[in-house]
Amino acid sequence: MSWIADADEAASTEAAEAFDRDRATLGYVANYTRLLARRPAVYEAWRALNAAVKASMDPRRYELATLAAARQLRSSYCSLAHGGVLVDRFGAEPEVRAISGGELAALGPVDAAVVRVAAKVAAGAAAMTPEDLAELRTLGLDDDEILDVVLAAAARCFFSSVLDATGTEPDAQYRSMDAGLRAGLTVGRPIAEA
Repeated sequence: MSWIADADEAASTEAAEAFDRDRATLGYVANYTRLLARRPAVYEAWRALNAAVKASMDPRRYELATLAAARQLRSSYCSLAHGGVLVDRFGAEPEVRAISGGELAALGPVDAAVVRVAAKVAAGAAAMTPEDLAELRTLGLDDDEILDVVLAAAARCFFSSVLDATGTEPDAQYRSMDAGLRAGLTVGRPIAEA
């Protein structure tokens, strides 16, 4: 779970709505919801920011950038979640395995460049130079598309940091993921037992 007590579902209408939304979409209440529902305004602001970043971005590219940033941050929760989306929604199991194994040469040139840039953002954006973005531009991405990659990675830095700083474990449901994928995506905190 988390080092901070779960939100009280009955404490506010917003907390109850967050729990109900998870039950309706996931079939359970995610550990991150149990944590963030303690601060409903922050949780809703995060959801709005994340939706805004995703709205202008190719959905698959968003997931690649997010996974790359999460892995760089050693966030098991976010790596499992977004690696799972790539596999389930986009049939990208070979790409997820390649990223997990550090074998970016197995990816297409644009995907590999997106992964590299997102990882650099998460590793320390202050150390980046214009050359770090040049590869994406050379591959045909325009400035809006490049900004989208940076936004996705930077947003992931916030969310992953909150989860890891509070000891929030990845949901136990990730234990049902293919064992090889699960092992490659569990890069930090272990998955919750139950």
